Amino acid sequence: MMGNYDLIIIGAGPAGLSASIYASRYKLNHLVLGVSPGGQMGEIYEIENYPGFPSISGRELIEKFLEHSKKFGAEIRNESVVKIKKNETGLFEVETSFGIYQAQALIMAMGAVYRKMNIPGEKEYTGKGVSYCATCDAIFFKGKTVSVVGGGNSAVVVALELADFAKKVYLIHRGEKMSAEPAWLEKLNNLKNLEILKDNEVLEIKGKEKVEKIILTKPFNDKVSLSVDGVFIEVGTDPGVELAKKIGVETDEQNYIKVNADMSTNIAGIFGAGDITNGSNKFRQVLSACAEGALAAVGTYKMLKLK
Repeated sequence: MMGNYDLIIIGAGPAGLSASIYASRYKLNHLVLGVSPGGQMGEIYEIENYPGFPSISGRELIEKFLEHSKKFGAEIRNESVVKIKKNETGLFEVETSFGIYQAQALIMAMGAVYRKMNIPGEKEYTGKGVSYCATCDAIFFKGKTVSVVGGGNSAVVVALELADFAKKVYLIHRGEKMSAEPAWLEKLNNLKNLEILKDNEVLEIKGKEKVEKIILTKPFNDKVSLSVDGVFIEVGTDPGVELAKKIGVETDEQNYIKVNADMSTNIAGIFGAGDITNGSNKFRQVLSACAEGALAAVGTYKMLKLK
């Protein structure tokens, strides 16, 4: 056994780090476990709706979160959780590849995982032209032709980022109307190297050693085949609830952890926060994740110290 804590926070994104800051202020001895500090927020090209920062990259913002939480005394370990169980003493045991930690309470803030399209060629060419992270891979497509699949905020932001590097960007959306915020859509109009293909979908990704073309459901310029060097998939995310479900945490019909107003779940001692929950009307924003993290920490404090 490597440590005994009041609280273990699983996830080091905005929800987990906000929970840590509040846990520190409430003097809860806690540990933050996260294989990738910042989670998906660290991959966001530009954030314009976080108060106090009219424009900031996700990486810059998460560095400020990390600095803040560490200043308050947070213990953060870059470890992946493989198993959670409750032992005979009533403590939660959290196992990673490095060892086992114990705590009286858990906050699950594992965020979400990228949703796959599950089309031919997607898996085969992942890392060979197919990407789920523009911030990681945009630089490799300088002067090339790429496609972005999706119609929400994340897809538009990725298209804008790629337009700074690529010679040509195709934004492919299956509907007639995109769901991205008007402020983001307005920015697309100023790009000369971007073209939107509405009411169209990608059926297949093809190539030899790497991506060379995509096959569309409807013709574009009289062809269903479109030559591209890269395919950036931005069709949403799914909550990372596998660990939570294994220990019996209840989820809704869309697989989000069901939480109460204090972010508690159906299992005493387990709280949820961020993109993994059905809280905040599933808004899935950095701001709402932070709020949920704070509420989860307060809920934990009340359960442990005021009972």
